Amino acid sequence: MRQRPHVCSLFLCFVAPAIALASASMVLVPAASAADPPDAGRPGAIRTVSAGPAAAADRSESVALAGLSDFLRAGREWTAATEEPFATLPLSASEADEALRRLVTAHQELHRKTRRPEHDAKRLEWDGLQMKYEAIVYGDRPESGHSLYLSLHGGGGVPAATNDGQWRNQQRLYRLDEGIYVAPRAPTDTWNLWHQAHIDRFLTRLIENMIVFEGVDPDRVFITGYSAGGDGVYQLAPRLADRFAAAAAMAGHPNETRPPGLRNLPFTLHVGENDSGYGRNQQAEKWRVALARLREQDPAGYRHWVKLHAGKGHWMDRQDAEGVAWMASFRRDLTPDRVVWLQDDVLVNRFYWLAVSAEQAVVGRRVEVSRQGNRFTIDHCDAAELTILLRDDFVDLEEPIEVSFQNEVIYRDRVRRTVGDLVRTLSDRGDPRATFSASLTVTLAVADADGSARPE
Repeated sequence: MRQRPHVCSLFLCFVAPAIALASASMVLVPAASAADPPDAGRPGAIRTVSAGPAAAADRSESVALAGLSDFLRAGREWTAATEEPFATLPLSASEADEALRRLVTAHQELHRKTRRPEHDAKRLEWDGLQMKYEAIVYGDRPESGHSLYLSLHGGGGVPAATNDGQWRNQQRLYRLDEGIYVAPRAPTDTWNLWHQAHIDRFLTRLIENMIVFEGVDPDRVFITGYSAGGDGVYQLAPRLADRFAAAAAMAGHPNETRPPGLRNLPFTLHVGENDSGYGRNQQAEKWRVALARLREQDPAGYRHWVKLHAGKGHWMDRQDAEGVAWMASFRRDLTPDRVVWLQDDVLVNRFYWLAVSAEQAVVGRRVEVSRQGNRFTIDHCDAAELTILLRDDFVDLEEPIEVSFQNEVIYRDRVRRTVGDLVRTLSDRGDPRATFSASLTVTLAVADADGSARPE
């Protein structure tokens, strides 16, 4: 069955609802020496370039790029461009690059106007919940921008004052050679305070703000956490693996989560040898075995390091800090040659270069797709419809794209770059490096749990 590509409608813009603004002023405290000047270590912001003077568009541009230029000059909000006729028209590779540059500029200019108060206040709000955070800057800012380390505190299932104390401890638990170290205060005090659905939205917005206001490198975002924070990393790392460069879970417990989604995310796990509470040490050993098996079966994936610290209980006397240092050698790879996606109890619609509709995002569904050049092989898919996201540094969009499923070629054709794909993938998470200029969607004949064929 051959499917024609179409502009994917999966990425309806999800700019979070307006966030309550506060008047406090944010100060990122650099970990500088006494010899450093007062502003040493403070990161610079990403430079943006305006889309040009309010003059007629260069008519040598394609209709699509000229339409986008006119749209932005008219002062329209960039996320609404998907509704315009030009959004589905083809772009060349160079035009797609230019369209992305203009969209990123519009995106950042909008957020600089609307989100500055929440960034300065170091407080995000959504749906009646609040996430405060503290930030410390370490080292000089690299040319590509500072790294970002998200560090999740312990506690959970205890009074707010106890969780506040855990948050204060986490703010100074680890030191970096370079990077912005951000310790958020969980929005709730529940036992699962770091792996509820709202955490995904809060962390997405926090990362986006740090890209816009502090110029962090989107490909060097790391996550760690201790105790209940380690529980959170166990959960967040597999389901949000394409947001991070590496992850480190300290003294945590995985609960029901499983490791297959870590295929392209370096993952380190540190637990005290004697940390028997909730079976943490036993769970760490189980994950050591599981990750080693996955690595043996797939040597190009599942980079990991699991360490049980000899003689240590729940507190490891900061020996676990070596796990944070280990993460620093990695950069995110958004276009790996193989993706393994297992839906958690908190659902996501996009993972690396794959996407599904909200209707197809179901707990426990698994998707595995491999790529060699322009050829994609769907090795396993529990969803009846799957979208593959494309861009020029990933495939050759001047040549046909081929997709195979169950030993049959189900798609082979050229796929066009469009403004619509760029807008959707940028507005999806506000990450300029996580954008794609083209997409194709295939419908698959897959079986439901009872073995019956799902209709195409």
